[in-house]
Amino acid sequence: MNVLDLFSGIGGFSLGLERAGMRTVAFCEIDPYCREVLTEHWPLAEIHGDVTQRGFVEGEADVITAGFPCQDISLAGEGTGLAGALSGLYRHVIRAIRLVRPRFAVLENVAALLNRGMGTVLGDMAEVGYDAEWHCIPASAVGAPHRRDRVWIMGYPFPSRLEGYAGNGEIGAQLGRLLSRQDGPVSAPSLREDVADATRELQHGTRQPRAGRRPKFADSSWWVSEPDVGRVAHGVPSRVDRLKALGNSVVPQIPEIIGRAIMRVSDTSHTQNTQGK
Repeated sequence: MNVLDLFSGIGGFSLGLERAGMRTVAFCEIDPYCREVLTEHWPLAEIHGDVTQRGFVEGEADVITAGFPCQDISLAGEGTGLAGALSGLYRHVIRAIRLVRPRFAVLENVAALLNRGMGTVLGDMAEVGYDAEWHCIPASAVGAPHRRDRVWIMGYPFPSRLEGYAGNGEIGAQLGRLLSRQDGPVSAPSLREDVADATRELQHGTRQPRAGRRPKFADSSWWVSEPDVGRVAHGVPSRVDRLKALGNSVVPQIPEIIGRAIMRVSDTSHTQNTQGK
C-alpha cells in the first residue's frame, strides 16, 4: 500500500507503517528541519511544504496519515480546539481524503480531542463518505517509559464503497490481538507508577523534574528506542530542533501495529472478495 504522510514531522508514522509492509510515496511537512530529516531517510519520496498549498489527486495513495497539530486541542493550550489556527488545519486532511479517496486514513492527536472536536472530525469524515474506528493507545502500551496517551482514528470508505470490508470494528479487533502480544494489555503499563504521565501531572499540578529518574522494568533496562538527547546536553548538533521534532513525533511502534492490523483486514477482505467472485 502506498502512503501519503501529512503533517509528517520526522516520519514516525511512515517508519512504523513501512515496518508493517507499506511504502511512503509523499510527505507534507512545513518545518524545514523536519524536511531535511525526511529527505535524508526517504530520498525517493516527494516532499512538500505547506499543506494548505498542496494539491491532491484521486488515487495517488492507498493510505493517508496525519498527526495534525494539537496545540489548540491540548490541555496545555488555550482550548480553542478545532477553531484554532493550528489545529484547524485538520480540515486539509479532510480535503485530502475527499480528493484522494484512499482505502484507509489514519489520524492521530492528543486524547483531549475526544472532548474538544472528535464529533466534528467524525462528522466531517462522514460527510466525505468515510466511516471510522478510534482507540486511545498510550506510548506505554508498546513499552515506552511514559504514558503519552493519544487517540488514533482509522477511517475507511462506507461499506458500500470498500469491497469486501464491512467495518464492524475489525481493525480494532486486530489491534487488540497485536497489542496483547506486547509486554501486556494496553492498560497494564499505563497504570505503573514508574511511567511518566504529563497529562496527569498537568491536571494535578504535580509535575516535577524527572532528571535521573529512569523507570525500572522487569529486565532493569531502559526502553531501547528512547532517544538519548538530554535537555541540557551540550555539543549535540541541532539540539533544539531535534528535541522539538522528537516531542512532536509519534511513537513509531503504534503506527506499525495499526499498519499490521490494516494489512490483515485488507488481506482478509481481498481474499473474501476474490472467493466471492
